[in-house]
Amino acid sequence: MRKLFDDLSDGLRGFAPSRFPYLRFLPAIAIGLVGALIFVYLKTPLPWVLGSMTATTIAALAGMRISVPSVVRTPMVLVVGVVVGATFTPDVLVRFPEWWPTVVGLLILGAVSGVLCIAYLRAFTDFDMPTAYFSGMPGGLVEMVTLGEDHGADVRAIALMHSVRILIIVFAVPIIVSLIEGVTVQTSSVPRPSIVDTELVDYAWLAATAVVGVVVGQLVRLPAVYLLGPLAVSAVVHAAGLSEFTLPVELLNVAQLVVGTSIGCRFAGLASTVILRLFGQAIGMTIVLIAITALFALGATQFSDFGFVPILLAYAPGGVAEMSLVAVALHIEVAFVASHHIVRLFFVMAGAPLAYALVKKSE
Repeated sequence: MRKLFDDLSDGLRGFAPSRFPYLRFLPAIAIGLVGALIFVYLKTPLPWVLGSMTATTIAALAGMRISVPSVVRTPMVLVVGVVVGATFTPDVLVRFPEWWPTVVGLLILGAVSGVLCIAYLRAFTDFDMPTAYFSGMPGGLVEMVTLGEDHGADVRAIALMHSVRILIIVFAVPIIVSLIEGVTVQTSSVPRPSIVDTELVDYAWLAATAVVGVVVGQLVRLPAVYLLGPLAVSAVVHAAGLSEFTLPVELLNVAQLVVGTSIGCRFAGLASTVILRLFGQAIGMTIVLIAITALFALGATQFSDFGFVPILLAYAPGGVAEMSLVAVALHIEVAFVASHHIVRLFFVMAGAPLAYALVKKSE
């Protein structure tokens, strides 16, 4: 608890004009906001993260002096952790035992795809092990960037690899499903309450899960504590039915805007030729990942009452919201799809640091 208060007081002092780079931060946020709004208009997946990251990456490569200090980024990471944990609802727990064969297949898929993607990156890139490891893990963009940063990886490469993976999968899977089912599917954001409609008790739950998550996470020495601590506590609160609180869409968008902008700012000083090379390598990794996912989904149909398309949606390492919306459009059980993505995120985020420790020891 004392460490949390120390971090908080130090963070507040960090906003002093003598310490905070306002002339770099404000232009960064403005550029990120423009990029996010463009992606919203174009109806692309994860617009507030990928749009802000794309715009600030272009600005950084153009030589602009922009940055997002950690004192701003850390609270937003807390919000992301709480949001991910909130997807673990009681309905998922009730139905979960029925789906154990496909869940086991998903866990095997996660391990196999992680190993193969890491091997691909080690063979075809000049990534060091930390960068290849967290770039190849089939987890969330923000989560893997956060974990990779804690282990000294090149977060710019990780961000680009996962951004390309998410974009390709979220765009490609609906097209594949449309060809199979003959139904046009569009992706969008899951509706959330506005900031004016969110009750004060929901904000209290947000603060409580964030604080308790950080304190407990520090006590057990949880990696990426500002992300995984609130995530775990939020998951317990929602799964146990203690609260169904949700965060307003504006707060979630701001969190994604700040995180995406901070990632884009990290590309400052990186040559455009390097970006293009990384982009090509990311496409290759994603093709490998999609092929493995399709094979596992096909195999899992032998052990489940669900067909290829529902299992493909459950296994595809894209966004939880986007894959769930595809399931809604096709009248597929959303809880089945969403629960598998939640398991994948928890499996990767909890297992990746532990497995990396073993990898590091073996080097």
